[in-house]
Amino acid sequence: MRRILLLLTLLSGSLAVLSVAQQPPSKQAPVPPVDLLQTNDLSKFTVTLQQVLAPVLVYDKKHNYVNGLQADQFRLFDNDKEQSLTSVDVTYTPISLVVAVQANSEADKILPQVNKIGAMLKPIILGDQGEAAVIAYDHRVRLLQPFTNDADDITKAIKGIKAGSTSSRLIDAVEQSIYLLRNKPKSRRRVLLVIGEGRDAGSQAHARETLEKLQLANVAVYFVDMSHIIGMLTKPAPDPQPAAQPPAAMGSLGGGHPSTPTTDDQAFGTDGYSADAIPLMVEIFRDVKNIFKVSTATLFTKGTGGEQFPFATSHGLEQAISAIGDELHSQYLITYTPNNTGDGGFHKINVEVVDRQFKCETKPGYFMSPIFH
Repeated sequence: MRRILLLLTLLSGSLAVLSVAQQPPSKQAPVPPVDLLQTNDLSKFTVTLQQVLAPVLVYDKKHNYVNGLQADQFRLFDNDKEQSLTSVDVTYTPISLVVAVQANSEADKILPQVNKIGAMLKPIILGDQGEAAVIAYDHRVRLLQPFTNDADDITKAIKGIKAGSTSSRLIDAVEQSIYLLRNKPKSRRRVLLVIGEGRDAGSQAHARETLEKLQLANVAVYFVDMSHIIGMLTKPAPDPQPAAQPPAAMGSLGGGHPSTPTTDDQAFGTDGYSADAIPLMVEIFRDVKNIFKVSTATLFTKGTGGEQFPFATSHGLEQAISAIGDELHSQYLITYTPNNTGDGGFHKINVEVVDRQFKCETKPGYFMSPIFH
């Protein structure tokens, strides 16, 4: 009888092991949100300048993207001194993207629209080789999804973002995004997409120092500014008033769309944000108080060669995602090691195409600060 019981026990154990082995592996459990401000010590966060990455867009006379150029057709100048180019990537470079979404109480009414864009990121921006991480910020900066190339996980993380407190720690969120991106391989494009208002409320980090880290970590910032639409949703409707201005003064995009530098440039083209941004960057480096003369969104996008898009209509967010995808997929990436590191202050970057009347746009430059040597 004992032998029979022993055999039955061994047989049942073997069947249990076989049953477990035959079960298909389950998908990894979702990672609970992590407050990055509690886990990352930014006092030890430094960036060392080794190489500078200059994303370049090339336009023809009709302002169409120019593709198919070769590496030897580019010349780059740093503070008017020509540089030896380490590499020129003329093909698409895989992207590592951080999506940072404002999730405070003011964004509550607009988050349902933001929740829908997760499925757009993979086909339009990331492609097959891209990856994304998702964070949300209010008085916290929460990591909702670490880097993944799984479109379903990215979509789920963005879809699950809920409104929180009244704070909006935008600069702290950008700092933490750099923390996530800085160790990505040089073979990947480092991009930060912020969806929120252009102002900061409550951050401990400082904008100028954060801009320096963005530039030296080679992170490009794209900003979908929802300040206008949040203002429309949160303010009481005014009493009807007759128009005080003629139609021609109501903005270049017509009624219902406020005229801004961004919208005007999108409607009529621009001579390049690079040239316009250089005086701003130099002035900010000379006088820290000038940081308050521009919005945080403008500072980070112009300072890194990214772009700022208005989120003023129901389809504004989708249009911005499409435009960002087009731009990133049309860029040439030039890498070089500066041969004039002794020049302090702001380093201006200028790119030309040899023997062609093409217009090049790149980031205005970067700060050469002693703390990064």
